[in-house]
Amino acid sequence: MAKAKLVRKSTWVDMTAFVDVSFLILTFFILATKFKPVEPVEVTTPSSVSADKVPEVDAFLVTIDKNGRVFVQMDDPNARQSIANNLNETRQLGLSAANIKAFTNAPSLGVPFAGMKELLSMDPEQAKNVKQPGIPVPDSTGGELYYWIRDAKSTYAGKKISWLIKADNETKFPVVKNVLDAFTRNDINKFQLVTSFEDAPPGTPLYNTRQELIRKGSGG
Repeated sequence: MAKAKLVRKSTWVDMTAFVDVSFLILTFFILATKFKPVEPVEVTTPSSVSADKVPEVDAFLVTIDKNGRVFVQMDDPNARQSIANNLNETRQLGLSAANIKAFTNAPSLGVPFAGMKELLSMDPEQAKNVKQPGIPVPDSTGGELYYWIRDAKSTYAGKKISWLIKADNETKFPVVKNVLDAFTRNDINKFQLVTSFEDAPPGTPLYNTRQELIRKGSGG
């Protein structure tokens, strides 16, 4: 008796639809991802057991490096433009429309008012190589930082804004105090200090609470 021949089916699979979906997903993530802005200066922050996440929107960040240089950073380009316009008018900085646009595209800045026009007139690639001296915060008046915070407060009026301070481990206390004075002179007494996460010491109530949450999350 003759054996029945099995019909071989083709193993070819049309991957066109799969490739199309993959590219759609990839495009979505590229468009939806918010890239972290370049840090204006390298800062080694102190550690703390706080696990609160640093806000990524509607935030005004003051960074202080170990040499006491002060930088301001904002996430919202519209807020940067508004603040630049206000400072240009009230402090008579003489910024052109091109200068203000350059600042709008640069999320961080750390120069005195007198040096803003020169820095913002540079080619963006050239400006990246400039070592900025920092915003003057010479004493308890808050220096020029006072005006940055004042205009930021006005710009964000009616919105919930996070005031952040990020200082290096080696920053001298008088510099940090003068930065705090710039906030308090603007009637801002609530702000967050940016730190590096460190787990609570074993045996403490906070450590035990976190371990219990981990066990519950893993179903243990």
